Amino acid sequence: MTLRQKTADLLDSAWVRNFIVGVIIFNAIILGMETSQTIMASAGALIALLDNICLAIFVVELLAKFFAQRLQFFRNGWNIFDFIIVGVSLVPGNGGLSVLRALRILRVLRVISVVPSLRRVVEGFVTALPGMGSVFLLMGIVFYIAAVMATKLFGTSFPEWFGTLGRSGYSLFQIMTLESWSMGIVRPVMEVYPYAWAFFVPFIMVTTFAVVNLLVGLIVNSMQDAHAEEGNAATDAYRDEVMKKLEAIEARLDRDSKAG
Repeated sequence: MTLRQKTADLLDSAWVRNFIVGVIIFNAIILGMETSQTIMASAGALIALLDNICLAIFVVELLAKFFAQRLQFFRNGWNIFDFIIVGVSLVPGNGGLSVLRALRILRVLRVISVVPSLRRVVEGFVTALPGMGSVFLLMGIVFYIAAVMATKLFGTSFPEWFGTLGRSGYSLFQIMTLESWSMGIVRPVMEVYPYAWAFFVPFIMVTTFAVVNLLVGLIVNSMQDAHAEEGNAATDAYRDEVMKKLEAIEARLDRDSKAG
């Protein structure tokens, strides 16, 4: 077995994967502690050292993956994701690039590429994006129509909510999320326009209960498809392994019969 193969097997082992997950969680705690001025005043140097150690572990892991996979490394989307996340952390966060220090918390997202169940969730979400694009387009059309209507109907009396197309769109988004929609917006509007419920109730029915649930359904369906494909792949691999064992047994029986 070559050194590259040994490295690949080591990276795929359960204990290495669990170790990396532990480092990611520990690093997330460290980065959270950096937001406390009290903790940084008493143990700032230690926290910075621990953060650098975590970053060094991530760099070593990526280098080991690159050594084991060579150019195949960049054909895996999750490897590219890890490369970008760690690369952002290596950029000096001084001067105009100080905002990159805040982006170090993105390292926590590496847990997605390490944990298979989280990968399935993200892959299902990505698979659902084409269908979600159509739903978002439909929602955009509904919002535009509703915003124009709300501006014309209620803009004169409630300019802070519906005075412009942008304000109407934001107010309708608040209504769609059901955040203080009744007592905060709709009932005050109904005091001036008693039949305003005839506009807001259908809007909520279409956006909140129909379009949003359609998005959820698309994502769930994509996740189920991804899980089914993974299950089929595992079944095929198990079947191939069984067939190889049967062929080996058959070959051994043939040799024994010829020897006898």
